[in-house]
Amino acid sequence: MRVMVLTHNTLLLACVMACVWAWGDGHERNPCALQIVRGGKPRTTLQHHLFNNVLNVPTLAGSVCVTYADVDAALYAASTRITVTPPEREEWMPEELARVGELLLEASRIIAAQYGLTHSEVIHNLPLLDTRKTAIANVCPRFTSPMTCTPGKYRRFDGLCNNLYSPSWGAAKAVFSRFLPPDYGDGISSPRLALDGSPLPNSRHVSSLIHRDDGFHDHAATLMLIAWGQLMDHDFTLTATPLDRRTRNEFEECCNRPPHLKNPYCMEIEIPHDDPFYRLFKFTCIDFARGFPGVQQNCKLGPLIQFNLLTATIDGNTVYGGSASAARELRSGRGGLLRHHEAFPGLPLKALLPLKTDIPDEGCIRSAGSQRCFLAGEIRVNEQLILTCAHTLMMREHNRIALQLAVLNPHWGDERLYQETRRIVIAQIQHVTYNEFLPQLLGRDVMHKFDILLQKEGYWDGYDPKVDPSISSVFSAAAFRFGHSLLPSSVERWSPTHKFIASKRLHELIRQPYDLFRPGVLDEYFMGMLNQPSQAMDDGITQEVTNHLFEKEEDRYGFDLVAFNLQRGREFGVPGYGAWRRFCGLEPILSFEGLAHLMTNNTAAMYARLYKSVDDIDVWSAGVSERPLPGSLLGPVFSCIIGTQMQRIRRGDRYWYELPNQPSSFTPDQLESIRKIRLARILCDNTDNIESLQVYPMVLQDPRINPRVSCKSGIIPHMDLTPWIEVPHALPPQPVLGGPTLKPGGSRTLAQQSFYYSFGLLR
Repeated sequence: MRVMVLTHNTLLLACVMACVWAWGDGHERNPCALQIVRGGKPRTTLQHHLFNNVLNVPTLAGSVCVTYADVDAALYAASTRITVTPPEREEWMPEELARVGELLLEASRIIAAQYGLTHSEVIHNLPLLDTRKTAIANVCPRFTSPMTCTPGKYRRFDGLCNNLYSPSWGAAKAVFSRFLPPDYGDGISSPRLALDGSPLPNSRHVSSLIHRDDGFHDHAATLMLIAWGQLMDHDFTLTATPLDRRTRNEFEECCNRPPHLKNPYCMEIEIPHDDPFYRLFKFTCIDFARGFPGVQQNCKLGPLIQFNLLTATIDGNTVYGGSASAARELRSGRGGLLRHHEAFPGLPLKALLPLKTDIPDEGCIRSAGSQRCFLAGEIRVNEQLILTCAHTLMMREHNRIALQLAVLNPHWGDERLYQETRRIVIAQIQHVTYNEFLPQLLGRDVMHKFDILLQKEGYWDGYDPKVDPSISSVFSAAAFRFGHSLLPSSVERWSPTHKFIASKRLHELIRQPYDLFRPGVLDEYFMGMLNQPSQAMDDGITQEVTNHLFEKEEDRYGFDLVAFNLQRGREFGVPGYGAWRRFCGLEPILSFEGLAHLMTNNTAAMYARLYKSVDDIDVWSAGVSERPLPGSLLGPVFSCIIGTQMQRIRRGDRYWYELPNQPSSFTPDQLESIRKIRLARILCDNTDNIESLQVYPMVLQDPRINPRVSCKSGIIPHMDLTPWIEVPHALPPQPVLGGPTLKPGGSRTLAQQSFYYSFGLLR
């Protein structure tokens, strides 16, 4: 395919053509691509015609008329600084997609300046302009353009065509959604400022003052909740950013480069000279890079919005990958099995994840060239060891089910076994998340409020094609980072008889999963996760991630995860704490004294020292500082944001496992079987020597309400796979992944109950 380059000449030609189109019929054709009547509603060309010619409503003084010629001129001006080259292959790399995002953002900035658009007009009006009639149509990525989808039994790996009418909703590389308009300093892209226009307090200073390591523990939640939460986070969200070109680990270097060599996305974190920890090492700057600008559906104009490399729905991409090519790399090609590594030949131990050999430093800290990390469906599989354990668990579960299905249906080939097993494992992940994880996290009352309690029997006919399941910026940059408060300072290993063996500091297990190559150690870490309580859900964060994150062997310091969280929220334009209280319908807080009934007096006093207004407080910081609601781990704001997002993920997923009347729907018997699955059973079936564990592994065992039982007992039910037995002479057609087809015309158009008691009883 010929490479198409958006050059000055092509844009100039498009500009001329747009002018001819707009003005060729004299006054008979309205020249406005978008008309903004200040003090009234925004008007598209059709709306303008209706008001002016049909209803005889005159154009008000002070209105703005943006023409297609204006848009093409802005695109031409932007192209003098930004060159876009569409790839020859179908798939866009993040850096390539970012160039289109940059072009659109720069054109938006030019138009905003030309017409003096307000922040509100940039956010709400500018995206209404139809850019498909401008030169941007030449480089608008195919997956963001209109397409026709063919419903299929199995979901696509990239998430396209989940919604038949808005195919890119929730797809990989789609932009984050927003629950509230962005709060950018300049209204378009610069990081959030305080309400009075002054800079917000230094993010490292907020971290070191507010989020000190107090070491309190929550005596209900176990580390298994953290492991599952992080597994789900990596199923939902990964911001596209510029990375170190060699290791693909940290952000590209920002701190030690002169301005003319610095990446334009750099937003490094300066460390205060009196920092209580870093000054000991004369460490003065932490590298940080902003997220790439994304491309909205139909290449709309408007303010900066970053994009998500992952799919928004719960589709097991941590197990299977987020693209067809990644999925192929993870398959063994026989019996529907996933690739795995037989690390312990001759020993009765199950396999580990396959080894990562292509770029061994990607996502890893290696002290020797012979060391290897693991490969899975999501690139951050090695980010911390307990996450690697969770990945290993689900790979083993897939292979266990595939082997059983092959026995039940010996006529099935590799593709059918793989796709049917994948469909079952995705349903298991959805069920465990909403049946065990969310009830512990949110509590039954919050789940009832947001209508995310699972059906006990029968189908749930709750899919709504008008609901966009895309991950919101506030969920990604703030609310679902709640787990950082729960992280322990050390990770423990326990024996199969529930006896403590040893522990290791958390930072020594970040990007260093090498303990798992020792026979039997994986089970010991799982036993530790079952028996070790997490830290409390509060503003205290372990130093292992505020001072020692990604620490290298030769250093005595690392980075600060809290500072990263605050910086990410600000560069996303996530509004401050006060705006989210209003969004959630909560009582407004008008003074710092008013915070005292929501969090500790000391924390409220510290906020008063740092911020000028309660509304300025970063929502991640305030969210983890709020006192939890009854029966919940989270306070009111994070409960609201996560509840809203999880409602959208369920209602906006056409492949959701409880749904009827879809090509992907399970039979009633299959659905009933899926409802029997428990995380405890997945652990029992896929570890080597674990013989007993509590019924709900995300909560510490309690003899009365969460007892420890034998894996061989009937208390932990088995999932019955016999409903999947198929009579050979009644074979259905080959598996079809629902996918896009080009629309005709146009060469570039197109992609047991939720929980058995309130967890408040455990506190």
